Amino acid sequence: MAFFLPFVFGVALGIGIIVGFARYENIRSKQRSDLAATIAAFARMTVKDSRKILPAEFYPAWVLTWLNHQLVKIWPYVNEAASELLKTSLEPTLEQYRPAVASSIMFSKLTLGTVAPQFTGVSIVEGDSEAITMELELQWDGNPSIILDIVTRVGVRLPIQVKDIGFTGVFRIIFKPLVDEFPCFGAICCSLIENKDLDFTLKVVGGEISAIPGISVAIEETIRDAIEGSITWPVRQIIPILPGDYSDLESKPVGTLEVKLIQAKELANKDLIGKSDPFAVVFVRPLRDQMKTSKTINNELNPIWNEHFDFIVEDASTQHLTVRVFDDEGVQASELIGCAQVPLKDLEPGKVKDIWLKLVKDLQVQRDNKKRGQVQLELLYCPFGTESAFTNPFDPDFRLTLLEKALKSGIEGTETADPNKLAQQKRKNVILRGVLSVAVISAEDLPAADLMGKSDPFVVLTMKKSQQKEQTRVIHNNLNPVWNQTFDFVVEDGLHELLMLEVWDHDTFGKDKIGRCIITTTRVILEGEITDSFPLDEAKSGKLNLNLKWNPQTIFRDA
Repeated sequence: MAFFLPFVFGVALGIGIIVGFARYENIRSKQRSDLAATIAAFARMTVKDSRKILPAEFYPAWVLTWLNHQLVKIWPYVNEAASELLKTSLEPTLEQYRPAVASSIMFSKLTLGTVAPQFTGVSIVEGDSEAITMELELQWDGNPSIILDIVTRVGVRLPIQVKDIGFTGVFRIIFKPLVDEFPCFGAICCSLIENKDLDFTLKVVGGEISAIPGISVAIEETIRDAIEGSITWPVRQIIPILPGDYSDLESKPVGTLEVKLIQAKELANKDLIGKSDPFAVVFVRPLRDQMKTSKTINNELNPIWNEHFDFIVEDASTQHLTVRVFDDEGVQASELIGCAQVPLKDLEPGKVKDIWLKLVKDLQVQRDNKKRGQVQLELLYCPFGTESAFTNPFDPDFRLTLLEKALKSGIEGTETADPNKLAQQKRKNVILRGVLSVAVISAEDLPAADLMGKSDPFVVLTMKKSQQKEQTRVIHNNLNPVWNQTFDFVVEDGLHELLMLEVWDHDTFGKDKIGRCIITTTRVILEGEITDSFPLDEAKSGKLNLNLKWNPQTIFRDA
């Protein structure tokens, strides 16, 4: 018995040790398998997945702290290099946009001072596998020393100091192209992608700038234009790091934007007596020589402009079309009624987009509940080297985008000229002449204009430019009239014509206006024939059902 118990205990202990070791090995093996699965899962994880796990607000703050700390350390060297780069970039643009009162304008001194900017945000822009793109938001309240040497037309030299500069904006930095040679990229592209706030004051050294009427405003506009024209996206500064040709990184035109400013409705009234006198300013880049201004429509809150503008597009993915509507105050400064913006990336190349835009007070702060009105635009984005997707089914050789049929003889045989500029120049000298057939089919859900709860509607059709008029018959006691009448209009200039359809209620002793709709001829010129419903403006309800057909004859204007 004394021998048996120790034997059993020894065997049990041995078995226990073996089982324990085997279990331990199984646990370790399972842990290794789980770890391998976790690592494999992380390897498959995308940036989108990481953003779900770690939202942007939880990114470590030490990144910005580290960047700001490093910038303070290297700022003396950055100041010297950046000052020279800014001077080289801005001086030609200052000369280009110099005010009429000045014969020359240049920097006599430009240093950015001893206070480094502070980074307030950083992000990586994805999408280009051949480059690394960073966007850095920074704020700067520095102590620069900037003096402009301005010579007036009468020979007076004015040293003007730019001081009290406060700036907040977002810079885009692109490292491109990526190469297998240190530092792994060939050049750096720098550009101001968003100018959130820029304030500064001007002072004549040894005097007061206000003593010279108009000079302060003129120079301030010149400085802002120079910044917009030299360092604001899509313009970019190219800094070569490795030897090579980086001309492909420079900003180049990629297409044209055709804009038809049609009308506005329900504009806010800015005048105490009478109504506003609205005009519109349209632009892609806010440079004075690239901003287009419409005519002023006096005493009208529902103006019809019917004006056509074209713009050069340099980056359709980031640029916007901006419209600002003002009230003309005569000799006083015009008062802003409202503004609106359209991202060019929302436009499908080669296709017309008819759009109503709600006017707001400020494009940056979208907290405006006041009704300021709406503006109607017709937009057509035409990338260079492409053709419109729309062709006339009755004449397959006709395309509106490049007007190839009308311009073929002019473009052929002109090999040395820029075809894009040539096409744009020729397009202005082309008339799209033809016959517009308008079938007024019916109307639906018209508001009651008579005391008996019905209306006696008829439609008046007017070509805005040529003032040709036609009228349907009167349909008595009907809010859903059917006319099925067709009218033909000879259109002398289809690109700049408008069709106005006004619905009236016929009365024995007069007529009451029910509503109207305005249609450009661009869409029917492109598509050849359209059948559609058009809502009535200035009416509580109602729409017109129309069929429009275009029979073209393209000619040139007389020289």
